[in-house]
Amino acid sequence: MSLACSRSLFFTAFTAGAMALGASYYLEYAVGLTPCSLCLAQRFFMALLTFCCGLAAVHGPRRVGLSLYWVAALGLSLGGTTAAWRQVLLQSDPLMQMTRCAPDAEALFSNLPWLCATLRMLRGGVDCAEISWTLFDLSIPEWSLLFFVAMSILAVYQLLRLVWSALQRPLSGEASHRTLVRD
Repeated sequence: MSLACSRSLFFTAFTAGAMALGASYYLEYAVGLTPCSLCLAQRFFMALLTFCCGLAAVHGPRRVGLSLYWVAALGLSLGGTTAAWRQVLLQSDPLMQMTRCAPDAEALFSNLPWLCATLRMLRGGVDCAEISWTLFDLSIPEWSLLFFVAMSILAVYQLLRLVWSALQRPLSGEASHRTLVRD
């Protein structure tokens, strides 16, 4: 796998993540939508994933570094997928969550230990079940879920490609191609 190919993939993922983050900030500050706790969790994973891809694009690592960056991207994508999937489930059945009301993220983190507040934030609440904006009949968490699933698929594909290319290389110092012996 060439270095230019991996750098361009990381740069493309960085650009897509930066555009998604920009859209989320636009919807919050220009349109006036207030993000719920699961939206903030998705934004956190998106920011870390964007930073990781940007760092990898600038760094331009070799085989081991590529593997580490793709594993990190896969982990962050799976975290974002989990948060987005949870919110999509809440939006599909809002009556399930109408009985429980969760305080906002600032109140959670000021009154509870960090781990308990994070777990309660990831459970979601009434505000997470509300659909406030759609594009092409998909809500914001559904778009976020599509992005994270696409990034997960890309990371898995690139990791499998790295494994495949490592398996194709010879183990010893012998040449990787046949040489013609001429007398």
